[in-house]
Amino acid sequence: MELDKDHCIKMNDGTKIPAVGFGIYAPDAVQKSKCEEATKVAIEVGFRHIDGAFVYGTEEDAGQAIQQKIADGTVKREEIFYTGKLWSTFHRPELVRTCLEQSLRKLKFDYIDLFIIHNPMSLKPGADVLPVDENGKFIFDVVDLCQTWEAMEACKEAGLVKSIGVSNFNCRQLEMILNKPGLKYKPAVNQVECHPYFNQSKLLAFCKSKDILLEAYCALGSQRDKTWVDQSSPVLLEDPVLGAIAKKYNRSPALVALRYQLQRGIVVLFKTYTKKRIEENFQVFYFHLSEEDMKTIDGLNKNFSYVNLNGFLGHPQYPFKDE
Repeated sequence: MELDKDHCIKMNDGTKIPAVGFGIYAPDAVQKSKCEEATKVAIEVGFRHIDGAFVYGTEEDAGQAIQQKIADGTVKREEIFYTGKLWSTFHRPELVRTCLEQSLRKLKFDYIDLFIIHNPMSLKPGADVLPVDENGKFIFDVVDLCQTWEAMEACKEAGLVKSIGVSNFNCRQLEMILNKPGLKYKPAVNQVECHPYFNQSKLLAFCKSKDILLEAYCALGSQRDKTWVDQSSPVLLEDPVLGAIAKKYNRSPALVALRYQLQRGIVVLFKTYTKKRIEENFQVFYFHLSEEDMKTIDGLNKNFSYVNLNGFLGHPQYPFKDE
């Protein structure tokens, strides 16, 4: 999976995806208010891959930024690669297109470049994106994800999306889709938590064997959102080994963590609303880690996940991580 001159990788459906993406997840209202400006900066710096989701609540802001950058001549729509995600309350096949169309309206797009199932856990349909019972436990839904996938395929055939994929799927769940009778399109990508402390080597090997691109979120560790992340967990970018390698190349630990994934053939996402860091992260294309340093970073793996989804305990698709 080599990068071309435009820093893109070809997916199994023939479409190209920019190898580094700018994420628009925002944990709170303050961060959400910065999304539009940060997205504009990312486009101005040169990033063309924007990673969003229905549940983030920032698609309107990102869409506004993209439309402004199209209007001022910085980019054309076809130069932007936008990823949207099907949220868990829309897994029933008759609801899939509804979720997609809501995202399209917010973005003011005719199509989305990549549309992925956000995670394999289905939740009760309705206005609440995280429906809970009187005890604060998630209210699950039971949905055959193969039927959800057929509805995703229908969205692709309708021209509303160019490519389709999944997120947070393990090998077993991917096999379920791949072995589905009458499969028309296999997932183009599987977006998962992936960083030096949780390098997903088993899942990466499996995806490569099936010609599915692995895409890394939390590639810099995590933004430490209290909703999902244990605040006592180690800070990846403060790791002394990563720091020493960064010093050797005169780069930041963040750049080393991003470059590590690129050299493994993984599409990598980052999220920062700081202009200086957005600009710095574009330098990921302009240096190369030695084989020895790649092996050293491999050695940091602890199978440690920042994202705590124990709230899904008891769901038929839990756990979705490959141990």
